[in-house]
Amino acid sequence: MSEMYVPVSIESIEPVIFPDVALYLRTGINYVLYKSHGRDFSDKDSERLTTAGVEFLYVSAGEMEIINEYMESNAERLLKSDILSNKAKGKMIYQTSVNFVGDIFTSPDKVSDMNRSKRLMENLLLYLSSDPCALSSLESVISHNYHTFVHSLQVTTLSLMMHSEAYMISRDEMLDVGIGSLLHDFGKIFISREILNKTRKLTESEIVIIKRHPTEGYQYLKEKTQLSDISLSIVRYHHERINGNGYPYRLRETEIPRSAQVVGICDVYCSLAIDNSGRKALTPDMTLHIMKQEMQGAFSPYMLDVLESLVCVEEGVQPIL
Repeated sequence: MSEMYVPVSIESIEPVIFPDVALYLRTGINYVLYKSHGRDFSDKDSERLTTAGVEFLYVSAGEMEIINEYMESNAERLLKSDILSNKAKGKMIYQTSVNFVGDIFTSPDKVSDMNRSKRLMENLLLYLSSDPCALSSLESVISHNYHTFVHSLQVTTLSLMMHSEAYMISRDEMLDVGIGSLLHDFGKIFISREILNKTRKLTESEIVIIKRHPTEGYQYLKEKTQLSDISLSIVRYHHERINGNGYPYRLRETEIPRSAQVVGICDVYCSLAIDNSGRKALTPDMTLHIMKQEMQGAFSPYMLDVLESLVCVEEGVQPIL
């Protein structure tokens, strides 16, 4: 199996104090060593790469635990920095969030670290509240094709914005919503990669396996963590639909917790709007049309209106996703 590499934005690599890991440049499908162990990443390195238009260096997946610890412990400081641009802060927080999801999906036992989850969500909320155009940097991260992990982050971001727009909820509840949203597909760790990555039509038996992921994710997280009921309900019910056509319990209307309904809408929107390569699949208008017409009755009309107000903006203004 070939070595896996993970992108790290240049703005996130602080000269001299960045951890001592090997850094690579990507050329086509190849990764070329840029900085070896034992050599600092300097201000000149940063200037040279930025001038050359390089946005990312790459780190071996085997060293990502070091990077994750560094980025997560420094995120709040960097977000409050006057030196970094909003775009750079966006790259950094999205990078940190995607790495977090990838880490816990790869090592499920780490999901029990509630302090880590809350710290990450606090930083994401801090960033989202700091800049009205905060989401414009998402494109630069999703282009790197970590679809499962990036999808979780997209859903989380949109879910937090919908809750903020539509409901008066406390900060603690927002944290619970964010953590539940980020982990909504956690049950997919129990599904084989062969099924998850299959491009051809799934068989009936494979569909049955896929439809178990909300329940299996909920059961694991309930047993292994101290997640709130709000977070757990999102994981358990995000595929339920108000017309009773969802799964796994075929719940209807108010039987489905509000936050699970919101995350369910965001899950579908992000799946339709962004394809597996991380590029735009459908326009916001087309995505909303499908959700309202072809999936008529599946979602709350009020929640769809809130979603539309966030993703369908005036001409000339960049949509958030």
